[in-house]
Amino acid sequence: MLAYCHATLYLSAGMIYLRDNPLLREPLKPEHVKRRLLGHWGSDPGMSLTYIHLNRLIKKYDLNVIFLAGPGHGAPALISNVYLEGSYSEIYSGISEDTDGLHQLFKQFSFPGGIGSHCTPETPGSIHEGGELGYSVSHAYGAAFDNPDLIVTVMVGDGESETGPLATAWHSNKFLNPARDGAVLPVLHLNGYKIANPTILARIPHDELESLFHGYGYEPYFVEGSDPPSMHQAMAATLEHCIREIRRIQQEARKSGSEVKRPRWPMVILRSPKGWTGPKEVDGHKVEGFWRAHQVPMAEMHENPSHLVLLEEWLRSYRPESLFDENGRLLPELRELAPKGVRRMGANPHANGGLVRKALKLRDFRDYAVSVEKPGTTEVGPTQILGQFLRDVMRDNPDNFRVFSPDENASNRLTALYEATKKTWLAEYFPEDSDGGELAPDGRVMEMLSEHTLEGWLEGYLLTGRHGFLSSYEAFVHVIDSMFNQHAKWLEKSSELSWRADVASLNLLITSTVWRQDHNGFTHQDPGFLDVVANKSPSVTRIYLPPDANCLLSVADHCLRSTNYVNVIVADKQPHLQYLDMDNAVKHCTKGAGIWRQASSDQDSEPDLVMASCGDIATMEALAATALLRQHFPELKVRFVNVVDLFRLVPDTEHPHGFSDREFDALFTPDKPVIFNFHAYPWLIHRLTYRRTNHHNIHVRGYKEKGNINTPMELAIQNQVDRFTLAIDAIDRVPSLKVRGSHAREALMNQQLDCRHYAYSEGIDPPEIVNWRWPL
Repeated sequence: MLAYCHATLYLSAGMIYLRDNPLLREPLKPEHVKRRLLGHWGSDPGMSLTYIHLNRLIKKYDLNVIFLAGPGHGAPALISNVYLEGSYSEIYSGISEDTDGLHQLFKQFSFPGGIGSHCTPETPGSIHEGGELGYSVSHAYGAAFDNPDLIVTVMVGDGESETGPLATAWHSNKFLNPARDGAVLPVLHLNGYKIANPTILARIPHDELESLFHGYGYEPYFVEGSDPPSMHQAMAATLEHCIREIRRIQQEARKSGSEVKRPRWPMVILRSPKGWTGPKEVDGHKVEGFWRAHQVPMAEMHENPSHLVLLEEWLRSYRPESLFDENGRLLPELRELAPKGVRRMGANPHANGGLVRKALKLRDFRDYAVSVEKPGTTEVGPTQILGQFLRDVMRDNPDNFRVFSPDENASNRLTALYEATKKTWLAEYFPEDSDGGELAPDGRVMEMLSEHTLEGWLEGYLLTGRHGFLSSYEAFVHVIDSMFNQHAKWLEKSSELSWRADVASLNLLITSTVWRQDHNGFTHQDPGFLDVVANKSPSVTRIYLPPDANCLLSVADHCLRSTNYVNVIVADKQPHLQYLDMDNAVKHCTKGAGIWRQASSDQDSEPDLVMASCGDIATMEALAATALLRQHFPELKVRFVNVVDLFRLVPDTEHPHGFSDREFDALFTPDKPVIFNFHAYPWLIHRLTYRRTNHHNIHVRGYKEKGNINTPMELAIQNQVDRFTLAIDAIDRVPSLKVRGSHAREALMNQQLDCRHYAYSEGIDPPEIVNWRWPL
């Protein structure tokens, strides 16, 4: 095993440095070394040590194990191991298991046209890139949920352990049910340093560190040292004990009639030198065991001959001639140490989750329809109806579907779920919890007040072949901006790899929206997550703003059936007017945007104005504005357009789901004024439509960072998305109304002022606003 470890370390260093002469069959020359040296060496030795000893236990106990590299920049270690076990060459036939293959393996690493230095989707066995630190532990637990035979070993870097997301993720052990879930074995790798600083956990006393993880609920086992033979012995014994302990915990929990309690799961704290077995000193400066070993231990290979000598001495210290045969293939007795087939961690199907994904069993969403006898006259809470649909999705998919929310499932009106399941909870119970607490060890609603951890759980759950749904308050979904970014990048890169099977989409419901923050105020008003989503590749992102409950059901069904997307759905939890019966809702959502004939007066004629909307409150105010205009100007030809799928606005040359110019012009006309009332920041609509022929005539209203503790109408007025502002805007922009519309304009301004005065006087909106119905 020590020799096998030397082989992995030789490959790891070779990937960073060499572009030729992969087995040092001739003396090392400058031309054999890459001109740009990129990559990370420091964490590779500890990762290889762990991977190799997991291999031994997989073979001994026929274990089902996947490996997550928290220090994702330590990709050389993971790539080396999956190459030596044969998984890499099975996928990439050009990287063969011989000298030519090694040459290609080395050259492609961190090289233009090759692969990155992280555990990217191109890396077999990886579900965690580690491009941004902090998510490895939450990903690991997400992978273990509902995977009873799977052990997820997660290597946690000590730099990574200083991040907020990682700190909250340690609490995931309170949600892991040993009777039905798999296990997570964290290996905290303390090599002492980040890029240029010591790490906190490596510089606190041993007893304090042990107490910290006892406090988190783990049983920590320490493997510490720098002597390779003794470290191998210690790692072998410690990992074996942890695996046996995991089996004991699971066997006890899975006995018939056993009460499920939260166990104290084992973890390993591995303390080894940074850049272990690499150069100890370069140019009089300490390297091994110091931050200088974090990335490339020494550079200037083409300028400094002494560095080239050091590099050759380092590489030859692993004795590659004793590890590989004359063809460059790992010796048979070493190859025998790796597991076979799908037991290899690089070939485990759970790390390519689409291979094990099963489609959800979904009932007909039409059965949950809200009756709409007359549009715009009845109010319903859309997410409450969605909760009934999700309840039955949960009932019909008891082992591959979960719902996630940061302590807001009830607040977001998804309480119907509790008719099918409860909230997962394995920590302490109090008697009062039975009175509405909705807690159970086998619950499938995941609540924790950490958006980071929830998002990480969901991503790990999806990437290992399951399905999920996450809801969050609109203002605070920003907490996971960068997590969304990383997942979108993962999906985009995965789409370029034929061997990566399709995974279920990440479905994100944004609710408790900006327009109904009557008591929370300014801090809870921010619809900007949509701008973040719009920055990502159009091949993996979708944004939906259904105007009512039936449209929300149609959108949710579509999203739950989809693969390889991040689907963002914006739907407020408060009661809203309902406009479309189910048949029309399905047609409307299928088109993504359309003309509402019942709100339009331009049938068989050219419109004077297009009134457009996107979002629930935006739609109600736009409809009310249309009604005001028709009241004052019965002859005015108004076309009402509603948008559900935001990216329909983008030209089809830029987005696979965008409208062609002909389709866009058929809705919005080439030369008429368009008043567009939008849920979020108005400039996003301008950004999406700037290539359209009529862009100069599109006038967008949206949130403008105005407001605090306001009534709904007053907040709308402050941000100029209210019916009065929209109607006045139309008067100002329709040529035939600019002069003769002055009296109507004055009346609308007075109504607007009356609404504001009433709100400041009575604390609520006027009855005619609260009770407004669509007058058709």
